[in-house]
Amino acid sequence: MSIEKAYNSWANQYDTNKNRTRDLDQTATIETLSNYEFENVLELGCGTGKNTNWLLKKANHIVGIDFSEEMMAKAKEKITSKKVTFKKADLNENWDIDNNCVDLITSSLTLEHIKDLDHVFSEANKKLKKNGLFFISELHPFKQYSGSKARYETESGTQELEVYIHHISDYIENANNNGLKLVEIKEWFDKKNENELPRLISFVFKK
Repeated sequence: MSIEKAYNSWANQYDTNKNRTRDLDQTATIETLSNYEFENVLELGCGTGKNTNWLLKKANHIVGIDFSEEMMAKAKEKITSKKVTFKKADLNENWDIDNNCVDLITSSLTLEHIKDLDHVFSEANKKLKKNGLFFISELHPFKQYSGSKARYETESGTQELEVYIHHISDYIENANNNGLKLVEIKEWFDKKNENELPRLISFVFKK
């Protein structure tokens, strides 16, 4: 099943099923971005808008892009603010948004589905204003090494999604190659249990 079809199928239960990765990502997003100021935001892989509502508390305008029509339909049901625009887009192609127009780009649980990180960081550099920030929250590669990946339950069994493993160095090197410097990196654990593998990793890069 393609990534797009999988997320379209997942949309109806994405916000309600048990999902520790989704919930921890929301925590990581809020705790990290509470420390920064931003007005114009580009949200990559906005999905059902699980982080959009919180971003609205600080931002004046948000463009949320995703390739799943069904996920965005859920987001549009929840979020009716005129400050938010949702667009269908494929991150593997050029992003249909003006250059030098946002001071924050966010990407949560999205890049594991993208093979070419260089393209993502190249586009991010184009869209960010000078000193703009790129926040990334992803399943930790250590969890991926152990076999974890995006999955959900269906009536016919577990549906696993196609994913790519990106090492920590891959994020940092691709950012550096595209004019973005690492500001912050943090690992996130389930219930702060640091005796187990971290579930998520987050980065903040600056143009």
